[in-house]
Amino acid sequence: MSQYSHVKYTQSPTPSVVSGYSSASRLHSPLPPPANHRRDCLSATTKSYKYLRRLLKFNQMDFEFALWQMLYLFVAPQKVYRNFNYRKQTKSQFARDDPAFLVLLVVCLCVTSLGFAYVLGLSFWQSISFIFYVVFVDCIFVGIIIASFFWAVTNRYLRTNSLEPDIEWGYAFDVHLNAFFPPLMLLHFIQLFFYNWLISQTWFISRFLGNTFWLMGMGYYVYITFLGYNCIPHLKNTRIILIALPIIFLLFLVVTIIGWNATISFVNFYKYRVY
Repeated sequence: MSQYSHVKYTQSPTPSVVSGYSSASRLHSPLPPPANHRRDCLSATTKSYKYLRRLLKFNQMDFEFALWQMLYLFVAPQKVYRNFNYRKQTKSQFARDDPAFLVLLVVCLCVTSLGFAYVLGLSFWQSISFIFYVVFVDCIFVGIIIASFFWAVTNRYLRTNSLEPDIEWGYAFDVHLNAFFPPLMLLHFIQLFFYNWLISQTWFISRFLGNTFWLMGMGYYVYITFLGYNCIPHLKNTRIILIALPIIFLLFLVVTIIGWNATISFVNFYKYRVY
């Protein structure tokens, strides 16, 4: 009996084979997956509801990790997207399920916009209006449009085949938020220290520096957007996003040569919008 048990044990498959077989059978089985299988447990509506509900539960947000992501978006954005891939493996979704990053981004928008309003000499109510436009129009509303565009294009044209899972709209919006943060800090914070005494002047170095800030900000946005879609294995031809980089650099050269200071133009636009 013991000899039979020994033979039976040695011929049984290893745990890795069993798990691999289980995963394969789950993929190819015509039966629906079990209730505890996370792939189909949460619909997009349910995920959105849970995400929005957590916006009011600050004690459940991981602000330390969100700050880590903000830092690495400047120095090594590839590391940020490795976490998105890990989330896909563990929670069956690329999009964030923790709104801490969005909350911190809105806080940064409000603080830097107050500084921008001070530099522009806006009144109290003009400053409030300016913050409203920056948060809800420039960041969120424009972000919804950009995310919807990339969500539609990637799902329709960039997937390797139609059997691959769709790109989540929430992930497309996360990519926008990631790409939005470095330009925000460059244009709404660092640039302020140079505006009154240098960038606002009529010198060549003034428009060169002002346009350089916009070149860096837009370059960050395009590159981080590219990384966001390039890290998804079942997307193809994502390098097409990088075509925008030489176009942006060409525009930088043209507007600098013809004497146009992009920073002054946008400052005038900001003033016009709240006056």
